Amino acid sequence: MRILSAADVEHLLTLGECVDVMADALMARANGQVEQPLRTPFQPSSTNAFEVWMPAYRGGDRPLFGTKLLCIVPDNPVRGMDAHQGAVTLFDGVTGEPLAFMNASALTEIRTAAVSALATRELARHDAGTLAIIGAGVQAEAHLRAIPLVRQIRHAKVFSPRSAPAFVERMDVAFELEAAASVEEAVRDADIVVTVTTSTEPVLRREWIRPGTHVNAVGASTLRHQEVDKATVLAAELYVDAMQSVLGEAKEFQDDPPPVRGELGDLLVGKVPGRSGPEAITVFRSLGIATEDLFAADYVLRKAVELGAGVDAPI
Repeated sequence: MRILSAADVEHLLTLGECVDVMADALMARANGQVEQPLRTPFQPSSTNAFEVWMPAYRGGDRPLFGTKLLCIVPDNPVRGMDAHQGAVTLFDGVTGEPLAFMNASALTEIRTAAVSALATRELARHDAGTLAIIGAGVQAEAHLRAIPLVRQIRHAKVFSPRSAPAFVERMDVAFELEAAASVEEAVRDADIVVTVTTSTEPVLRREWIRPGTHVNAVGASTLRHQEVDKATVLAAELYVDAMQSVLGEAKEFQDDPPPVRGELGDLLVGKVPGRSGPEAITVFRSLGIATEDLFAADYVLRKAVELGAGVDAPI
């Protein structure tokens, strides 16, 4: 079994590479080559932290099982730690032999931002150049690096109630970056909006979004959380990572679900149309799925074997 640390994962999986890996993952899903259930959460009564189990299987020429075990700890940011802690394990899809055990925080950080970049590549206007990020944590940093890989960003604004100025101070980017005083100020002139918060109530409202904007709604991953108001998803051309996920885990889909154009993978393989025109508002609702972890981890493992990275430990 190959054991890979967070530093190993970060070295082996660049954001640019991961965008293409995520395209492969979602196309494989669209073509019926991958199976996964809804993730299974476990919430103990005595803590606000909870555990999530995310398995997936890929058939084809190189069958592969994968499982991500994740602890989500809301109090970790005040400790200076990522709220997502865990591990991804890969198993041979024929024999079941354990193949790899790797850090899940780094993998999740990279693949989540890469999927948003992929959605932006496919759905944002080609001339989109202004970016707004709502949130100032790990995923805000990752998205600030990822989105410019697919669009020529000229200016970006970041809003967080407490952390935006410090975020701007520590980030080194090739374009103008400033802290906004409110969500409305951040998004009013944005061509691309990314929400990466833990809010339980909508932070993004339809009246603040101008025609032609693309939104990546990323942060809300449980039925308790919601970042984008219902008016926005109803007005938008809406795409998702997995219908089973939004129907089972997205708060805004529980009562009278909004119409969905299709999964992002369906768009990539030509099953559904893309943006209808320059004035359309597009939204990509990202929950994060085990298929993405499976393909990202497989890429990391194959590259680790090629380069001799990590520790090869018999078990």
